[in-house]
Parts: sequence; C-alpha cells; structure tokens
Amino acid sequence: MLERLIRQSKTWALVDELAIAITGPLVERSPELLRVLDRWAQDSDFWVRRSAMLALLRPLRRGRGDFLRFARYADGMLEDREFFIRKSIGWVLRETGKPQPDVVYAWLLPRAARASGVTIREAVKYLSPAQRAKVLMAYRSASGRR
Repeated sequence: MLERLIRQSKTWALVDELAIAITGPLVERSPELLRVLDRWAQDSDFWVRRSAMLALLRPLRRGRGDFLRFARYADGMLEDREFFIRKSIGWVLRETGKPQPDVVYAWLLPRAARASGVTIREAVKYLSPAQRAKVLMAYRSASGRR
C-alpha cells in the first residue's frame, strides 16, 4: 500500500513523509522489509528510489542505522540527473554528518567528482572546516567547477 501511495503522490511533500515517518519506522521494527527498500532503490520511478534512501534517515540522524545500505543506494544514484534524487542524497549525508561527520567525509571525498552541486552543498554542512574544504576542492577540481 505504501509503495502505491508513493507512486501516486508524485510530490516531495507527500513522498517524504510516507518514506520518513511511515516506511522508515516500519522497516526499523521489521528488518525483513529491508529487502523491499533494496528493490525500491533500483526502481525506475525516482520517487520510489528517493523513498528507499529517506526511509533510512531517522536512525542515521540518531547516529545509528545502516549507513552501508544507504551508501550502496546513494552510490548507485550519485550521477542521477534527477534533482530530487541528488537532493535526497545530500540531505541524508547532511543529517548523518551531524553525529558522524567522519563517516560522511570518508564516503564523500572519493566520490566528490561524481556528485552534483546540490548533493555536495547539503552533504558538507556539518563537516569540519578542513573536511569541507577538501571535499569542495575535490568537487571543483573534477571538471574545473567554481
């Protein structure tokens, strides 16, 4: 039912709440539902892919959660052209960076050249000044970006 609602919603205002407030807690209580998120992360509908990542947000925000699963999803979507995918990757990285900036930095630095500007801008917000500078330098030097 949630997947159908996400597919029909087609707007962040509904999709994000369905993913974060409903799907995420269901997955936390019933880890066997992670296989559903794995399938969603490969879906052709970008709202469904976005939901797979956002369903992992709450525990990551608390300094727990499955960062490796999120990282796998994000790595597969990092070069996606869809704004709402790029924004959600940056958002989850930003929120994960509050309690675990070193985890975000270690994941993001080698991928900075592949990431979009919106992903980078969100992701670096809670990194240390030195970490932020290195990520931004890697992002900018990738293709002469300013």
